[in-house]
Amino acid sequence: MAGSDHGEAARVSLFGRIFLLNALVLVVAAALLVFGPATVSTPALSREVLVLASGLVVMLIANAVLIRVGLAPLGRLTRAMTTIDLLKPGPRLQATGHGEIAELITTFNSMIDRLEAERGYSSAIALSAQESERRRVAQELHDEVGQSLTAVLLSLKRVADQSPQETREELLQVQETTRSTLDEIRRIARRLRPGVLEELGLVSALKALTNEISEPTGLAIRRRFDKNLPPLDAETELVVYRVAQEGLTNTIRHSGADEAELSLKARPSQVELTIRDNGRGIGTSQEGAGIRGMRERALLVGADLEVGAAPGRGTEVRLTVKAKGAGE
Repeated sequence: MAGSDHGEAARVSLFGRIFLLNALVLVVAAALLVFGPATVSTPALSREVLVLASGLVVMLIANAVLIRVGLAPLGRLTRAMTTIDLLKPGPRLQATGHGEIAELITTFNSMIDRLEAERGYSSAIALSAQESERRRVAQELHDEVGQSLTAVLLSLKRVADQSPQETREELLQVQETTRSTLDEIRRIARRLRPGVLEELGLVSALKALTNEISEPTGLAIRRRFDKNLPPLDAETELVVYRVAQEGLTNTIRHSGADEAELSLKARPSQVELTIRDNGRGIGTSQEGAGIRGMRERALLVGADLEVGAAPGRGTEVRLTVKAKGAGE
């Protein structure tokens, strides 16, 4: 019977709860008028008017307090609705309150769970398609465009060797321009499809990435890699590489930094990637597509990503991923 009574109380509607709260206040006020010592004469004396006004103020305050307490869970729900970010999963709201309020919070939590799952699935498909397209474009650049330019270089060299002196210098300049274009195409292909990652592993791929970025830009990048890093699966290694790539690209484009640091540290059953620069910092600016893309990649492998101010000055990106087999 006690459980049944609790179930009936929990099913009281929001309208019913507000009505009962107001009714309680009015009943108490009426009881005080009937059984209390206060009386009202005709015409009303100033003292009596003061007593009635004081009672009315107390009644309104009590009514406001009771309603605020009853609707407090709705305030928390409203704040959660305005601050929720599917790329930054957080703890769910506790389904406190009674009746419709608790049901509303529970429904909201279920909706967020469903939206996060759907977004994760959609992001996985989109990023997988993106990686496949990058691999295809890189392959075409390397095999078709690269081979064509290599053939052009050989032809230019043969023509230059057989040309008179006055035209040989011009042909040599064209040959150097073609060679520079071929090197740039190969660099783009490597960034689209990090073959070093598949062939030599994550540390070698990150070393190659920092060399490719620092040489043309002049950004001094310090590298720190712990020995005996826990093993990562292929998908997680790709996420770490892409986050490092995007983080260093953002440093060059937006930070104005001349120094950066990239590190891989071993943690218990985890690996931590840190990218730190000495630039102007992220400040209060909104996160752009690059950072949101990093967050989407981190969510795919259940990693934690933090982007904020670095100690002293600059920006720090910290990605923590689970080692292979951890949590299974």
